[in-house]
Amino acid sequence: MLIRLIIRELKDWLEFILGNIPGRTGFFIRNIYYKKRLFKSFKNNRFETGLRIEFPRNVDLGSYSYFGFNCKLYASEFSRIKIGVNASFNSNVMINARGKGEISIGNNVLIGPNVVLRSSNHSFDSTEIPVLDQGMTKGEIIIHDDVWIGSNAVILPNCEIGKGAIIAAGAVVTSNVGSYSIVGGVPAKLIKMREHIKN
Repeated sequence: MLIRLIIRELKDWLEFILGNIPGRTGFFIRNIYYKKRLFKSFKNNRFETGLRIEFPRNVDLGSYSYFGFNCKLYASEFSRIKIGVNASFNSNVMINARGKGEISIGNNVLIGPNVVLRSSNHSFDSTEIPVLDQGMTKGEIIIHDDVWIGSNAVILPNCEIGKGAIIAAGAVVTSNVGSYSIVGGVPAKLIKMREHIKN
């Protein structure tokens, strides 16, 4: 037990140091490290400083993506995060699938700064037990290809965002969003549809 705690402590220190090495050296080292630690290997991702990935074996990350300063990816023993190719995550994005949740993000997805994706939530059925002690619900978030999520938006559990949708800055998404729709507000409502031109 003590040996396991020491190993965990050393790993935390190592990831903190690797996560804060600046410049091209940092990009290079983080790529090498996370290629070995994540669910599968990838090519040419760019991880800025402050990156934190919990339970990397349950994080499936595609290639050619950008992760800005202080991005957080939280998986757990019972939850997964899957991200496609050519995605862009601005600074302070939190992708949180802790508990028994799952988050799936498609290809060519653009996520603005300070966005939160949370696939699970606290249970609160009982008024006799503190919310903190009631455990977590199970949930899922699915984001299809070519979605743009504006800064400070929040995506709550059990939401599916269709292909080509746009989520306005500051929106709180509590239900499914159709393909090529633009939504905004708290809770998010349809603003208008994007004109979909077939090639």
